[in-house]
Amino acid sequence: MPLAFDSSRVVQGTIELAARLDPDVILMDVRMPELDGVEATRRLAGSKARVLILTTFDLDEYVVEALRAGASGFLLKDVRPEQLVEAVRVVAAGEALLAPTVTRRLLDRFAASLPVQMAPPSLDVLTARELEILRLLATGNSNQEIAAELVVSEATVKTHVSSVLRKLGVRDRVQAVVIAYDTGLVRPRSI
Repeated sequence: MPLAFDSSRVVQGTIELAARLDPDVILMDVRMPELDGVEATRRLAGSKARVLILTTFDLDEYVVEALRAGASGFLLKDVRPEQLVEAVRVVAAGEALLAPTVTRRLLDRFAASLPVQMAPPSLDVLTARELEILRLLATGNSNQEIAAELVVSEATVKTHVSSVLRKLGVRDRVQAVVIAYDTGLVRPRSI
């Protein structure tokens, strides 16, 4: 039997439940009445829970705002069930992801023109190798690809990525990439 519910109460209830139950991952829609998914994500940013945005709206503005609000991933609702399950696992493991249709388009089109809402952290805290790792992350390379490029082990790359995240005070790779673009460490390719 289907349940009828007030989505604004559900969102507020989700925020309260997240504080009480301490989940690893929360699936969040972007557009909801009263309190949208971006604002709900922003309110959840202080919790341990990672937010995976799942939406029908393939708009770059939603992606940008969701990432800035602290989302760890952004997928479209046309994702296959097995891909969604894998996405939840990836986000729960501390990684981040974007729908493939969004990733390059977002980086190329908007990174240079996005208004900076708050000053990004200084990259001065990173070593030369960590800056190199961050540059490679920002161009969409996986740990395996970075390891091959730098001729190091994947374990070494994971250690450097963890250090970059810790030093920049971010939760995941997506937020680190946003900082790389916001600080001008990398620039989008021309469209």
